Amino acid sequence: MRVTVFGASGLLGRALLRELSSETVAAPSSRDADLRNPAGVQAAIRDSRPDWIILAAAYTDVDGCESNRDLAFAVNCQGAVHVAEAARANHSRLILVSTDYVFDGAGHRPYRAESPRCPINVYGESKACAEERVGAVLTEACIVRTSWLFGPGGRCFPAAIRRLAAEKPELAVVNDQRGSPTFTVDLAAAVVRLCRADAQGIVHATNSGDCTWYDFAREIVGQSGLSTSVRPVTTAEFPRPARRPAYSVLDPASLHARNITMPSWQDALRRYLAIA
Repeated sequence: MRVTVFGASGLLGRALLRELSSETVAAPSSRDADLRNPAGVQAAIRDSRPDWIILAAAYTDVDGCESNRDLAFAVNCQGAVHVAEAARANHSRLILVSTDYVFDGAGHRPYRAESPRCPINVYGESKACAEERVGAVLTEACIVRTSWLFGPGGRCFPAAIRRLAAEKPELAVVNDQRGSPTFTVDLAAAVVRLCRADAQGIVHATNSGDCTWYDFAREIVGQSGLSTSVRPVTTAEFPRPARRPAYSVLDPASLHARNITMPSWQDALRRYLAIA
């Protein structure tokens, strides 16, 4: 299988390269193929001739997107369209990695793949736009929504909590946002299985189970054997430029329908801490 991975230097991209080590892989950098430049994207895909393209590159600074709306849409939406158009022209299949932030978080039941999009921040809007426009350009595309990514090789919530816990006797962490932490190693394995299964449509892929950021932080501290106290606080006590969904748990039925399951987030965290 020939695969081209956009975003190979990111947390998920690095895990994808490891998972695809036995395949023929191209990994163009943002210098080689800026998503905003359709000619560069076309050239990268034409040269690599992939069976599958995995688009894991994005502008993911959620708060930064609020003050850089044009950049967010240029990279996350129009950039995804450029990749989809190049995929269509070169007869390649496409997986677009998307996010739980396409939902508003107003519900209390896991969002299904067919649930209507209703983003509440610019990042979510740009990814919802990408989903809609990529689906229009390339009807057989696979859109993989995920959430709360963590993994080795870069910044992520567990790494930040361990660093802060080593410096402070108490941490304050929000307890009114609920989602599913997802280990990049497990997500990469699921994404590659979706490629091999010729998956189409929208798929929700996260580690199983859900928690709040406070729950997640407590588990990180506990599994790390640290004595730091973790105190629950509300989102209102820590205002951020971008609103976050209060509840963005993704229903895994679309993943299970393809005979793929992912381990619990607690198990994933144990494996992450063993290598981080």
